[in-house]
Amino acid sequence: MSNLDPTKMSRRQQVVETFRMTRQVDPAVTWWMVGGFVVFGAIGFGLFWLLPGGGVAGLVIAILGGILLGLLGLMIAFSRRAQKAVYLQLEGQTGAAARALTMLRKGWNVEQVVGFTKQQDLVHRVVGPPGIVLVAEGNYNRVRPLLISEHKKHERVAGDYPVHDVIVGDGEGQVPLPRLTRHIQRLGRTVKPAEMTDLLNRLRALDSQRGKAPIPKGPVPTSMKGQRGNLRGR
Repeated sequence: MSNLDPTKMSRRQQVVETFRMTRQVDPAVTWWMVGGFVVFGAIGFGLFWLLPGGGVAGLVIAILGGILLGLLGLMIAFSRRAQKAVYLQLEGQTGAAARALTMLRKGWNVEQVVGFTKQQDLVHRVVGPPGIVLVAEGNYNRVRPLLISEHKKHERVAGDYPVHDVIVGDGEGQVPLPRLTRHIQRLGRTVKPAEMTDLLNRLRALDSQRGKAPIPKGPVPTSMKGQRGNLRGR
């Protein structure tokens, strides 16, 4: 992984670094990109070729349309495979869910480690349109009681705002890490933007009673730091 700070890279450098990292984890990414270009390009060519006009001008327009749609397909394939590579790098790391939550779009407030055990089982908090979402990661038998405890604490200050529970994992009733952000975004839209300030103020009172939480340490994949705009919430 590059030692450069991705936030200081140019757009082109970020894309190159993301591609390099993705290819290390997913060697087939190049073929996916080529396939995306060919499939979308063929569709684009066919659509533009069917437009009225025909002749040399029609052929040129169809070729250009095919190239443009082909590039779109290439970027979609690249983005999807890069996102998958990010999650593959994160899985198994302490705080993986916390890092995955950084890929949520603007309008979401993420608070890492609002609850924890000595064994580094963690509960994070997301505040957004669905209300309060508590995200737990770690050993199920240890993190489940912790999540229940945090739910009760948040419910006391939440008032009429809903509190959702999510446990990250591959077991029954759990949410796999790659689906975490999408799952949260699909929990509904109960809290209006104008109500967010009130909800966050209520939570600050709860947070002021807590001790300092251990923020998970460890490397964040380059593509997550430099390419959040391309990957978050997809």
